[in-house]
Amino acid sequence: MASLSSSTKQSNNNQEVDEKPIPHDQNVLQKHVAFFDRNHDGIIYPWETFQGFRAIGCGYLLSSVAAIFINGGLSQKTRPGKFPSILLPIEVQNIHRSKHGSDSGVYDSEGRFVLSKFEEIFSKHARTHPNSLTSDELMGMLVANRVPKDYAGWLASYTEWKILYVLGKDKDGLLHKETIRAVYDGSLFEKMEKEHSDKKAK
Repeated sequence: MASLSSSTKQSNNNQEVDEKPIPHDQNVLQKHVAFFDRNHDGIIYPWETFQGFRAIGCGYLLSSVAAIFINGGLSQKTRPGKFPSILLPIEVQNIHRSKHGSDSGVYDSEGRFVLSKFEEIFSKHARTHPNSLTSDELMGMLVANRVPKDYAGWLASYTEWKILYVLGKDKDGLLHKETIRAVYDGSLFEKMEKEHSDKKAK
């Protein structure tokens, strides 16, 4: 079965959602990171991560820190049995091996999208607005997801969601459901790149 990401309709537990099948050789977690594989060779190097963050409008400092943090933390996890490389490559096909603890569970162990876990983010934590999260609600979710003594997982989750909040919140400080859904399948990055490119062209 192909994994699912956003756009056509499929029924799940009698609930219709917008989804479309993606290729059999690429799951949703792979789609999430594929944007940063700038030359599409299946390997993401730190400079590609840096270029990806710059492409969506991030500054040099955030892009540099993100490249070091992401590639440093994920490289060896995606290269099982291989000698560590000083170039810190991330192998896209093995990205599911880099899943950390204390997360939302929206990706399963194979990198597939779990709709029920995604909906749970809002049913459990969206108190002010049903389809968006405030900064405080986001922090509440992160605390609720923490596995005891999983400090690496705590840090990874906090960093990922904090960056998403900074980049994706609206003028009222709300992180909307469609924005979060789009980051899970990587389409948000493509949208942000186009918006940033259009802004620079003006």
